[in-house]
Amino acid sequence: MDGYRITEPLSDGVKVVQFPELLQFPELRHGFSTREGGVSSGIFASMNLGFERGDEEANVRENFRRIMTALDIPQGAEVFTKQTHTTNVVVVTAENRGTGIERPVPYDDVDGIVTDVPGLALTVFCSDCVPIWFYDPVRRAIGVCHAGWRGTVGGIAGKTVELMKEQYSCNPTDIHTAIGPSIGPECFEVGEEVAVVFEERFGASVVVREGYPKPHVDLWKANAAVLAEAGVPRDQIAISGLCTMCHPDLLFSHRATGGKRGSNAGFLMLSESDS
Repeated sequence: MDGYRITEPLSDGVKVVQFPELLQFPELRHGFSTREGGVSSGIFASMNLGFERGDEEANVRENFRRIMTALDIPQGAEVFTKQTHTTNVVVVTAENRGTGIERPVPYDDVDGIVTDVPGLALTVFCSDCVPIWFYDPVRRAIGVCHAGWRGTVGGIAGKTVELMKEQYSCNPTDIHTAIGPSIGPECFEVGEEVAVVFEERFGASVVVREGYPKPHVDLWKANAAVLAEAGVPRDQIAISGLCTMCHPDLLFSHRATGGKRGSNAGFLMLSESDS
C-alpha cells in the first residue's frame, strides 16, 4: 500500500504526512511533520522540531506541543532516538517516557528504537535521510529507525526487524512498514565511491547513472530490499515516494538548504486507549 497523504490543517494549522499502510490500524498514532503549523521563523519556519539546529528552545517546545496535540499524542509521551548514523537499535520501556523533552536521552549512538508499551511516542528525526516505521499488529510491537546512506548499507531496517523478533517474538511476515519522506533517487547524487558501495551491497538496480553527471542512489529501493531480506512481505513494505529535496517549502531538506534548516520528525505510538 504505497503512497502518502497530507492531512488537512489539524489543530493550530498543523499538517502532517501519514501513510495508508499504517492508517489501516486505528490503534496507532503516527505522522511525519511538515513545515506548517509551527511558531519558528526564518530558516526554521515554522515547524522546526530540532533542538540542536540553533532555534530558540521555547519555539521547539511549542512546536512539539502543537504537533503532538494534532496527532492525539499525550504531552510527555515522547521517546527520542540519539542519531549518529549508526545501525544501533535498542528497546525502550515505560522508564524512557519523556526522554528528549522532559529529560535527557539516556543513551548515545542509537538510530532505532522499538517497544511494545502503549503510550510511548517513538520519535525519529530526518531531513533527507530515510525514516522507517514498523508495526506488528499480532504482537502489538512498534519501532522506528533513521537510515542515512551508511545506515541503509549497514542494514538498520533489518536490525530493527531482528530486534523485534528477539524481544517480542515477532514474525517478520506480520510486520507492516512504511518508508517515509526523504531524499529521492532523482536528487540523491553521490560520489563514485558511495555508488560502488551500494552496487556491491544491493546490485546495480539501486544506482542510476544514465542521464546524470554523477551517480544517483535510490535509498527507497535499497531499504525496501533490506526489509525484504529480513522477511517482511513485499506488499507490507510501503514507500511514500515523497522527496524532501523536491519539496523544500513543505519539508526541511539538508541538501536543498545547504544545511540551513530545521528538522522534520516522525512519530509512532500504540494508543493506550486501544490496547
